[in-house]
This record gives sequence, C-alpha cells and structure tokens, in this order.
Amino acid sequence: MGNDGGSIPKRRELVREAARLPSASELKATALENLTHAWTTCPLSDAPLDLSNAVSDWRGRLYNYESVLQCLMPSSSENDVPETQETEFARTGIKSLKDVVKLKFTIRKDDKSRAGRKEFAVCPVSLKELGAATKSVYVVPCGHVFAEIATKEISETGEKQCPECSTAFEERDIIPILPTDESEIDKLAKRLDYLKTLGLAHGLKKEKGAGKKKRKAEGDAKEKGTTSGGNARKEKSNNTSNEDKNGISNPMTASLTAKVLAELEERTKRRKIVDGYKRSEAVR
Repeated sequence: MGNDGGSIPKRRELVREAARLPSASELKATALENLTHAWTTCPLSDAPLDLSNAVSDWRGRLYNYESVLQCLMPSSSENDVPETQETEFARTGIKSLKDVVKLKFTIRKDDKSRAGRKEFAVCPVSLKELGAATKSVYVVPCGHVFAEIATKEISETGEKQCPECSTAFEERDIIPILPTDESEIDKLAKRLDYLKTLGLAHGLKKEKGAGKKKRKAEGDAKEKGTTSGGNARKEKSNNTSNEDKNGISNPMTASLTAKVLAELEERTKRRKIVDGYKRSEAVR
C-alpha cells in the first residue's frame, strides 16, 4: 500500500452518497406505487384484481370473490389452498361471506386506446376514473362505488340514498377503499364494534348466533330486574314494619325514636328498683 505509486482512498471517495432519509416526493411515489398494486392485485392469490367480480371487507381492502370463496371452503384434495394464501386469509378476519360486500363498479371502455379497448372503472356521478390516484368509497349494503368527492356532495344535500339504486344508508356505512389514514381505520374499527353489538356483520347481515346472544342478554336483564325488585319489596316491608311499630314513616327518625324509648324504659326500671329498696329500709 506504500511506495508503489498508489494512493489510499479516503472515506468520502468510497461513499459517494451519504445515507439520507427519503424526501417527501419519494415517500409519496412509494405510497402511490403500493396503492396501485393494491388496486390491481388480489392480496390472497396475487392474481390480477377483477373489478367486475371484486369484494371488500370492513377495512376497505379489495379481493377477488373467487379467492375469498376458495379460502372459506373446507380443505380437500380438489380445493388445495397454498399455505401462504391461508396465512394471508387468516389475517383478514373474514369468517363468512357476510364479512365482505360485493362491489359494483361502473366500467367504461376507452375508445381512443390503440392497443384494444381498455376498460377502467369510473365514478357514475363525477365520471372520474377510479384507482390509486382517486380517493374512492363504496356504500353498504348495495356496494356501489363512487369517488369520495361525489358522496360528500350527496351528503351536503341531505340525501341518504345511493344515487345508483336509491338504497337508503347511514353516514357510517360509507366505506373508504384502501384507506391509509390511521384515523379512518380507527373509525372503521369502531363501526365494526358497534355493528357487533347490534348482531350485524360488515354487510349489515345478521351474524350467526346473534339471536341467541340477544335472548341471553334479555334474560340477564330480566333476572337483574327481578332481583332488584325483590330487594326493593324487602326494603319496603322493613320500612313498613318500622312505621307500624313506632307510627313514624321516616326510617331514620323511627330508629332514633326507638332508641330514646329504650333508654326511657331502662330509666323507669332503675327508678322502680331504687324505690323498692328505700321502702324495704323504711320497714326495717
């Protein structure tokens, strides 16, 4: 390394670009790339997402209907699901078809496309192309998909009906597709918890065993009411007893009166004993 006409490289020469945090534009590009992949690929089978036969869960994630159905079917030689697909499906929390909603996209064809007629999904109200670049939502239970800006305009008019099928819906049943904001995900989780208290699944269909849970809750409430009623009657009986004994309806006053009467009775007994003793002394 020395006396041979060579040189020892310095650190700044070896490290051409120092490590740095990604810029905002790079983070945005990465997020858009991930979102585009989620819009075009089924996470269960890694197959291209078929928007004409797509479903979504409570969190707004997109799946091919056939992939979900295949994972829900009992395992057999004919239905051989890869282990990776089973693992991914277990993370979704989907237990039945009631946990997903069949989406209804409005599909248009691009006449200007040279390489065949390209199909793409659009919002039927705003006519915006739906995808990673457009924030989209769908309505439960009908499943029609719109651009978020269109549903906001509909909500401002006070109407709570789907523009496509006139199905009534609640504000909470507008589900964002592939949300990235944590506040939106928390809101969706709270919605699901609320629906469970009503015995409903994500698609607003009754969950299995919801009737039994409801009857059990009603039975517990009835039993609790019977117990509290019995205690109330017992307390009322005790109060009535005190009232009959002392002629006073107030329990506290009756207790004090009984105590005073007991003291007076004790004093009277003492006086009688003293008087009797004095009489016997006088006789002697």
